[in-house]
Amino acid sequence: MRKFLLFLIVISTSLIFILRLFYLQVYASEPYSIYEDNAIRKVFTYPKRGYIYDRNNNLLVSNQPSYDVMIIPGLVKKVDTLEFCKLLKISKEYFDNKIEKTSRYSRRIPSVFLAHLSKEDYGFLAEKIRKFEGFYIQKRNLRQYNTKIGANVLGYVAEVNRSNIEKDNYYSQGDIIGKQGVELSYEKYLRGEKGIKFIQKDRFNRDIGSYNDGINDKTSIAGNDLTITIDSELQEYGELLMTNKKGAIVAIEPNSGELLTLVSAPSYNPNLLVGRDRSKNYFELYNDSIYRPLIDKGLLSTFPAGSPFKVIVGLIALKENAINEKSTIFCGGKYIYGRNKKSMKCHCGGGYRNIYNAISESCNSYFADAYRKTITKNNNISENFDFWSEDVKSFGLGNYLNNDLPIGKKGMIPTSEFYNRWYPDFRWGPTTNLSNSIGQGEILVTPIQLANMIAAVANKGYYYTPHIIKNIEGDTIPKRFSKKNIIDIEKEYFDIIEEGLSDVYKSGTGKFLNIPGIEICGKSGTAENFTKINGNKTQLTDHSIFVAYAPKNKPQIAIAVLVENGYYGSTWAGRISSLMIEKYLKREITNSRIENLVITKSLDDEYKKPYSNKPFKINSL
Repeated sequence: MRKFLLFLIVISTSLIFILRLFYLQVYASEPYSIYEDNAIRKVFTYPKRGYIYDRNNNLLVSNQPSYDVMIIPGLVKKVDTLEFCKLLKISKEYFDNKIEKTSRYSRRIPSVFLAHLSKEDYGFLAEKIRKFEGFYIQKRNLRQYNTKIGANVLGYVAEVNRSNIEKDNYYSQGDIIGKQGVELSYEKYLRGEKGIKFIQKDRFNRDIGSYNDGINDKTSIAGNDLTITIDSELQEYGELLMTNKKGAIVAIEPNSGELLTLVSAPSYNPNLLVGRDRSKNYFELYNDSIYRPLIDKGLLSTFPAGSPFKVIVGLIALKENAINEKSTIFCGGKYIYGRNKKSMKCHCGGGYRNIYNAISESCNSYFADAYRKTITKNNNISENFDFWSEDVKSFGLGNYLNNDLPIGKKGMIPTSEFYNRWYPDFRWGPTTNLSNSIGQGEILVTPIQLANMIAAVANKGYYYTPHIIKNIEGDTIPKRFSKKNIIDIEKEYFDIIEEGLSDVYKSGTGKFLNIPGIEICGKSGTAENFTKINGNKTQLTDHSIFVAYAPKNKPQIAIAVLVENGYYGSTWAGRISSLMIEKYLKREITNSRIENLVITKSLDDEYKKPYSNKPFKINSL
């Protein structure tokens, strides 16, 4: 019996060990990963980042060779720190901080220790790098911007942060990623696919050759080349016209939605954000609180739409039969409304106004009256206002436009719910928010939205989503960019409005902006400009706004121009619009006097006003 019991104990114990071992090996153990094997060194090979061309196949962005000093913290032995720092031209503090940071990230995975060595430094270091165990040199491509323009359009690349790595396991510490513009929007096309080589090490941690005869190695795949819609010659000209001015120029091809220009002023040379000085230059640009060159003003600046908004007010009033092409009012220089006889000033010159001369002379009284009649139709104020609001939004205002640009603001188009919250104690009506009729009040837009709005007017009732991609090597652009966005307003009403826009150049506010041989339709405007100075709300010089399209019969360009603190719409924005249209359609300028006037005009004094009692700095980059 004892022998049987002993045998049973031995068998049971053995069985338990076998089952436990089986469980640990089959179920509990992690699968073998070549990436985690300490006996194998991993060397990533970085692909060529895709090139970027403009619509006329001019090369805008390419690559140049760059060399990074890499570190595997777990392999770093005793290092002659003084010699190493002298070779790399770095401080001991930098060395210590980088060792700590990379070790915290991973002691086994390679990290960038020092990026962007010059060719001279690389040649000098390459002979001595073998002395410093745990360090090696890795070649990769560095961005090269073959232009000095379009920094806001092209964007830039920089090292990934923790958030990038957590969101996409493609990236490792030290990798680069697109941070703004096209570089960000189309990062997954431009970046390509990293390659990797596995190097076998012996027990002394020495490289002894390719692991598994290179079967596991992967070759890098170059990124896709892109063609964007921007006309670089027109973009360059727009940035020239905006010299010493703040603002934006957005031009769209109406029959495709392709962005021809996306000027943000002031701009900067995109090559400032390349190489070893990138961080220093970035913070200098970032800290420029007066001109804010890193802010894309075409996409992020919101402001009252001003008089160009009268185009939409007129179209909706015609659609709702609140007015017709024969409707007239008498303008006495102001529009009186409400029980308290409030008044809205008008600078059109006065007299009888119809829809045509109300547009061409920019009569506030006419459109205030048209707005009131639209909102008070059948006395259903809230319902009428919401219908009006939806019609306004159908032009692409009050939303992000669903474009392929990485940033933007939706602006503001109010609804009845907004005013119910804003005025909870009394019944509001069109006289409460009459400023909406002239694009002031609660109406806020961005320059790209205004450009899209006038493109829809040029097309007489539809627009294509504005976009910056024209072609992707080996792929197709999103289908949404070829789909028409239809506006529920009859074409006949657009025909009426178009005649008024054409009269702007014949007898109205833009009569001195004509271009020989080109019939233009446009609308001038101003936007009130308030800021806080020492805690007090202060009104500064109005923003200058102009929207236009040309030629009248077959529009090829629709444009919106905003010049901050630029006085009346025709003063600077109007001149710039005409010059841009002529440059695009003719490729030459016939009125060099106006061109020189615009280029040499500086509005620096206007921009310094809020800082007149404070120290300020003008960024010269």
